[in-house]
Amino acid sequence: MTTTRNSRGGIRGRITALRDRGDRDRGQTAVEFLGMTPFIILIMLVLWECALIGYTFSLAGNAADVGARKGSGAEFAPGIACREGAMKDLPDAWADKAVVRCGGGSGLYEATVKLKVPVLVPGLFDLDTEITGKAGSPREDQW
Repeated sequence: MTTTRNSRGGIRGRITALRDRGDRDRGQTAVEFLGMTPFIILIMLVLWECALIGYTFSLAGNAADVGARKGSGAEFAPGIACREGAMKDLPDAWADKAVVRCGGGSGLYEATVKLKVPVLVPGLFDLDTEITGKAGSPREDQW
């Protein structure tokens, strides 16, 4: 089939032939979309879980930093101050299974925070991944 110009200046040929095939392909786009929907949802879940992993890295580092600063400046009970500082801003999903270790040598107070990455859909898959954040702060002299 060749493409020709008609008297109105439009192109006629292949486009008209494709349009004139009838209703054979009616609904094909809907069927293809329904077939791809599970894959699209799966990709969205994986991307969201990757975002949760990144956010856990950020939370672990920040919590360790705050804990080390609170512990280094505490006059009494630096371990309690460190733990409370580290746990203060953690959301519930991360705070439930958080492990905070505080202590340090003579000049540096250190805090280590381990957080478990929450799963978006429990039971579907479980990464069982822990992210560790470490921070240190120079001890403040208490007179």
